[in-house]
Amino acid sequence: MIDDRAHQFPVNEENITHLCDRRFGIGADGLILLQNQENSHKMVYFNSDGKESTMCGNGGRCFVRFLNDLQLMKDSTKFLAVDGWHYAEVDNDLVKLQMHDIDTIQKGDNYYFLDTGSPHHVIFAQHIADIDVKKEGAKIRYSAQYPEGTNVNFVEKLTPNRLFVRTYERGVEDETYSCGTGVTAAALAYASQKEDLISNEVFIKTLGGNLKVSFEKDNQGFKSIFLIGPADFVFKGKIQI
Repeated sequence: MIDDRAHQFPVNEENITHLCDRRFGIGADGLILLQNQENSHKMVYFNSDGKESTMCGNGGRCFVRFLNDLQLMKDSTKFLAVDGWHYAEVDNDLVKLQMHDIDTIQKGDNYYFLDTGSPHHVIFAQHIADIDVKKEGAKIRYSAQYPEGTNVNFVEKLTPNRLFVRTYERGVEDETYSCGTGVTAAALAYASQKEDLISNEVFIKTLGGNLKVSFEKDNQGFKSIFLIGPADFVFKGKIQI
């Protein structure tokens, strides 16, 4: 997370891949720039491969926490991301990020596909702790079905309205411990089945922690979608590039 309000960060793939390298750089799944945007702020997200990418949900929540820590917002804010404007709130340790409405969920023979700011292929399965997510996810990500690639989510229903999600992320080309747009896609795909849906909230377990997705559902699809969870400060520092 870099404060680039002065627009001085040298954006190129080499710099970004170096910073994200876990052995020779800082180490990260991606890099986010905070920039000014028309009396507000803009989030610019790059995957660890150095390429600017589609929306990152957990990155968006961290971006809001960054704004809050820099005292650039109070309880709520709006910011611009690659997929448009997002509203967000901070409530103690929790960040609530509003995602865009979803009116189309494609259902295949054994999968769902939807775009929650990033494209997501969603598979419901059992015992997903035993799945080689990098291997199996890459098969789908690079399949002819998705010429531009896709993120791949393996989802296990634990109890009604509680899911376990593991995600292979395009651009990282590996499993990440938690993907915000991925858990949002999983929650909405689950809710679209109308099976034992007991509320408009779905609780998500990931390897990186617990999240919640809330929404309003009607005949047109899903609206008022919020990705909710903590965004914890880890450390800050300086690096010469």
